[in-house]
Amino acid sequence: MPKSAPRFTRLPAADRRLTLIAAALDCMAEGGMAGFTVDKVCARASVSRGLVTHHFGGMSGLLTASYAHLYTKDVPTTASLGHGQSRLSALLDMLFDPAQFNRPALNVWLTMWGAISNTPELMAEHRRQYADYVALVAEVLAEHAPTLAQSDAAKALARTLICLVDGLSLQHCIDPPSMPAAVARQAALDFVRQNAKLLKVG
Repeated sequence: MPKSAPRFTRLPAADRRLTLIAAALDCMAEGGMAGFTVDKVCARASVSRGLVTHHFGGMSGLLTASYAHLYTKDVPTTASLGHGQSRLSALLDMLFDPAQFNRPALNVWLTMWGAISNTPELMAEHRRQYADYVALVAEVLAEHAPTLAQSDAAKALARTLICLVDGLSLQHCIDPPSMPAAVARQAALDFVRQNAKLLKVG
């Protein structure tokens, strides 16, 4: 009688962590925080429940690792934007790329944001990631409006731009036809032009 296939497969630790993170993000995309349960995540990843504790110390650790991974995957970085006058355009293109500016992807961000205030470990990770994000956006804005670099104005404008992007994302998540990616991108660009008095951005 042939042997049945093993229920679980062995993977290197790093690969197993990524598998669990991917499963967690998929579960949040489909069901929000209600979908982020140890049973649902482990079923999606085809692993035993104990591996969440083994690799992340529990669901809070998995949530925090998933948030860090999400920033790495979806939020622009210095390397991803390249160099030159096109960096602002590249930034907006990435933020409003339909591949991530869609309801399932935004459901994940909304789920994460809703959990931050109740999860100290996640709050600490958010503060680290957000500070880097603000610094990058401020750097890009200052390249197009040099006077911004002489004060805290660049960071202030960057924070407000990020809040605008988050609000546009929320409206798209609630009612996609009312806020298409192209319309959202243009709104963000208009905001920058009006507030930084940029002459040549596209």
